[in-house]
Amino acid sequence: MLLGRVQVADIGLLLSISPKALAVHDPSKFNQGGQINSSVFAGDRDTMQNGAAEAVICNSKKLQDAMQEIGLKIKHHEDNIKFLKAQKNILDDSILDTQVALGRYQSASEPGSQNNESSNRRNEEEIIEQILKHDKSAAGIYCQLKTHHGPQVTHLPLLKDVIGIVALLGKVDDDNLSRLLSDYLGLETMLAVVCKTPDGIKALETYDKEGFINKSSGLYALGASIGRALDARFVVICLGNLRPYEGAFIADDPQRRLALMKPRLPNGETPPGFLGFAVNMINIDSANLYCATSTGHGLRETLFYKLFSRLQVYKTRTEMLQALTVITHGAISLDGGIIKSNGVFALGYSEVEVKFPKSSGRSNLPENYFDTESRLKELKWKRDRFLEDLHREQTLLDHAKFNFEIKKQEFVKFLAHSSSFATPQKFPAGGEQSTPIS
Repeated sequence: MLLGRVQVADIGLLLSISPKALAVHDPSKFNQGGQINSSVFAGDRDTMQNGAAEAVICNSKKLQDAMQEIGLKIKHHEDNIKFLKAQKNILDDSILDTQVALGRYQSASEPGSQNNESSNRRNEEEIIEQILKHDKSAAGIYCQLKTHHGPQVTHLPLLKDVIGIVALLGKVDDDNLSRLLSDYLGLETMLAVVCKTPDGIKALETYDKEGFINKSSGLYALGASIGRALDARFVVICLGNLRPYEGAFIADDPQRRLALMKPRLPNGETPPGFLGFAVNMINIDSANLYCATSTGHGLRETLFYKLFSRLQVYKTRTEMLQALTVITHGAISLDGGIIKSNGVFALGYSEVEVKFPKSSGRSNLPENYFDTESRLKELKWKRDRFLEDLHREQTLLDHAKFNFEIKKQEFVKFLAHSSSFATPQKFPAGGEQSTPIS
């Protein structure tokens, strides 16, 4: 039988021993001196010997079956590990080839794009400065840490699950649209902290036995350590708890925009002035475009779909109001109109402090550049999943080997115990005692 990478030869030898040769006498028929009790008659002796033999055979069979079952599990886990390692190696080669291709694209880009990148970088820095003005906010603390420590901030145990701040996780092509979308969400949501899993939320805020906030730990302690005391409520969005968009994506779209059904008037036409859905007007960096969560969903179909849902965008307020019958999840217009939901209108004007940065201009790159970026992200995500599967299979394999070793020791002890009765003894007639068994 197949027992994986265990001592097959030794176990095979153990299992090859016939259990029928192990059990002849019932040990209960011997006194403490190893002698046959004088009260046992010859007729009863045969019956007892047969019963003892059957018990030994049964126990031996159970041990052998258990060892065989564990051995098959060992072989199964070893085969799984072999397959997963082969797939991981293939992914490693593909990742390397894709990284080389991206490097070639980047080196071939036009020098003029550097000016656009520099301009948009300054724009993002201005947004960060606006966030830092909210010095006692969770977003302000996070941005200060990231400004001073850069990518290393993600290595802090407290922040390793944090993806970022809503305002910095998306970009918009037009300043006016950026202001409107930010106004629609509100400052509290724009400054919300985004985590991957519920564990990230637990790390940010802890409580004492009475249920009060423990300000000597979590984000409170971290803020105090850099001179920014956190003294207000803050919003945290957990991607793992959001129900993602489950529909299709626009085909061949490097930004993986959602294939949402356009609103239709009773005559079947799209309302005049309809520009699209807000969720598709957010540009997402490649780092978060694909597989921002452990389940393989990106920010568009989780975070921004939750925030905007099917929010419609129109050119003018007049056109937006004319389309009220087909507006189900709110709408905005480029001239400042906002409908929060059916029957709920936002009037007046508000100054937006924190808005989405402008999108980076990289139109000089090849058309398939973003597809290649997305593919690289997908390949890395798949490799991470294979690594998780490898770790799980290795743990199961180690556990199965441990159980096999225990059964092996039980079987060896069983053989040693049964061997003392393997050789039939000659009993004197009339039930007389024999010499003690050595």
